[in-house]
Amino acid sequence: MELHKMRATAMAAALLAAAMSAMAADKPESESAPAMAQAQLDVATSAAKKALDELGLQLWGYMRSGAYYAKDGLAKGHYGLGELGYNRLGNEGDNYIEFGIGKKWDVSGAKVGTYWMPYLYNAQCCNASGTKQVYADIAGLAFAPELSFWGGQRYHRIQDVHIIDDWLMEDGDNFGAGVDNIKLGSMGGTLNIAVYNEGNTDNSKTTSNGKRLNVQLRDLVVGPGGTLNLTAGVIRGSFNDKTTSEALGLLYNQKIGVLTNSLFVQGSNGHADLRGKFYALNGSATTTTSSPFICTVTPNPDGSCPTASIAPNPNPTTVTATTFSPGAKQFRIVDAINWQSGPLGGQAMIGYQTIKPQDTGVQTKNFGLGGRVSYGVAPNVKLYGDVNLASLKTEGSSTQNLNKETIAVALAPNTDFWTRPEIRLYLTRVGGNDAVKAAGTFGTRSSALLAGVQVEAWW
Repeated sequence: MELHKMRATAMAAALLAAAMSAMAADKPESESAPAMAQAQLDVATSAAKKALDELGLQLWGYMRSGAYYAKDGLAKGHYGLGELGYNRLGNEGDNYIEFGIGKKWDVSGAKVGTYWMPYLYNAQCCNASGTKQVYADIAGLAFAPELSFWGGQRYHRIQDVHIIDDWLMEDGDNFGAGVDNIKLGSMGGTLNIAVYNEGNTDNSKTTSNGKRLNVQLRDLVVGPGGTLNLTAGVIRGSFNDKTTSEALGLLYNQKIGVLTNSLFVQGSNGHADLRGKFYALNGSATTTTSSPFICTVTPNPDGSCPTASIAPNPNPTTVTATTFSPGAKQFRIVDAINWQSGPLGGQAMIGYQTIKPQDTGVQTKNFGLGGRVSYGVAPNVKLYGDVNLASLKTEGSSTQNLNKETIAVALAPNTDFWTRPEIRLYLTRVGGNDAVKAAGTFGTRSSALLAGVQVEAWW
């Protein structure tokens, strides 16, 4: 435990020093890109955008893929503890792509769009494919020219923390409909309202008849460089433990020079998760059918029936019992910083999260501290350092502590932290305390050594 605390203190100091160095340098972001390469990229981007605009087409998406290795045949990635204790760089070990295509056109002065995003996922544990988004929208109506009305299945996202691969503030992912971009007048910002049911394109079967209302107040101006986002969710359904569930969330972004600080505070109960989406809906159904045969005489002492005395059961019965998953009380507070100054960029995060299921009342606490720093060492070449410490504690059990360190070199169009696509060569070590080892996280070993080449892109 003392070693874990020392590492956490040292890492917090290092991340603070990196952020302060970025603020002190305060150079234009364009200095990290080779001028000629950037100019050529801008020309190509402009030409491609013009061609797509003329056709009314929109293309967007995300992908990661690569060749991965883990010593001694261990899992090639996804080592973490809880939702906040997973830093993704050099720790994914999977292949994923989602490709969105949309078409927009004008109809009688209104702007209409349809969108589709299929996906493919391949990992050491499992494979999956399906549809992430499929929806339509319409805007520019005469009675509400600024509003956008939509229906279908879509992402409805506000903000993520990239280094842990988690959209902390969003709703969406189910069949729904809503209206976006309701102006708030002198308050600044906009209001989005959406309703959803349980189903989606990959799973239309539901057991809870869940319905939810989500509200997003986005980008309210709070002083110089500050914006506030507020979210709320209300869920009702056929639950045997709670009929109404709620979620509330706050996100405050403050820009200070080259640094942006993001504070998330979220709470929920019942069958609402911290973002206001559905939590623990589907239950399990058990069917019991009585024997189709009966014994017409007294059974033998051993319980068997003479063969000649077996007859069909004239009144067979079937009983089905459904047990729904319990809801939970949940809380989360996360603070993340982002910066880019000249060749130095990065993101760091510290967070704490709790969950207490309603059936057991046994609370689990999750703590995460980590960061990723990038530094441009040459045109189109940047170095990465990524570390995180995580702990997971469930009442009545030992605390699990995990630490992960990654070094990597990446090739990209320029050396900014957020520039993609990039191709990386990485080396990762993941270790844990006795409780982690006892859980078999590393098989019979005390740690895992990972290496690989990975490409990541978004467009």
